[in-house]
Amino acid sequence: MPETRILVFDTSAAHCAAALLSGDRILGERREEMARGQAERLMPLIEEIMQGADLAFADLDAIAVGVGPGNFTGIRIAVAAARGLAMGLGRPAIGVDTFHACLPPEAETGEATVLLGAPRGQIHVQRFGNGLATGDATICDADAVETAGRVIADDLAAGIVAGADRADPWPERLRRMARRAEAILASGQDIAPPAPLYIREADAAPARPVPPVR
Repeated sequence: MPETRILVFDTSAAHCAAALLSGDRILGERREEMARGQAERLMPLIEEIMQGADLAFADLDAIAVGVGPGNFTGIRIAVAAARGLAMGLGRPAIGVDTFHACLPPEAETGEATVLLGAPRGQIHVQRFGNGLATGDATICDADAVETAGRVIADDLAAGIVAGADRADPWPERLRRMARRAEAILASGQDIAPPAPLYIREADAAPARPVPPVR
C-alpha cells in the first residue's frame, strides 16, 4: 500500500515552516524565522520543498495546516493558502491546532495539559484525556493556570510550571501535525475546511462600512 503523502505548513508565529512527509519519512523540511513576510515567503518555500523531493503538487494526498492559536495574521495566511491549494488540487485540507502538534505520543494516555504562550503574559491552555481534547481551549493569566496530568509547554509558557516538559522543536511538531491529519484522513469522517482557532478576540476589528449620507 503506498504511503500517504502530506504537505504540512504553519505560519502561526514568527516563522514560516513547512514539511513534506511520506508516511513517517520527512522528504523535505524548512523553517525560517521571520516576524513578517510570511505571505510572500510561504508559497516559494513550499515549492522549494516539493522540487527538492522531486514531487508535483498532484502527488499529494492531503494538506495539513496549523490553525493556531497564535498570530492572527499569520494563521490567516496559512489557512488561506491551504484552502486555495486544496481547491486547486481537489485534495482535502486538514486544520491541526498547535495543542495537538505539541502533544507527544507518550502523553496520549492519561491526562495531559498543553500550555502555549499568549500575548500580554497570558497562557493558552488545553487539557487532554487519552489524547483527546477535553473541553474548549482557554486563555488565562499565568498565575491562574490549572493543570492536570502531564504538562507540556512551549518556550513562552515553560517557566510558569515547575517540571513542565518543553514542547519539542520543529520538525517534530510538523511531523505530529501530519500524523494527526493522516489519522483524520484515514477515519473517513467528513473534513471541514480549515478555519483559524482564535481563543481571544482580535486587537483590532475591520472597520465597518459607513452608510451613505442622504
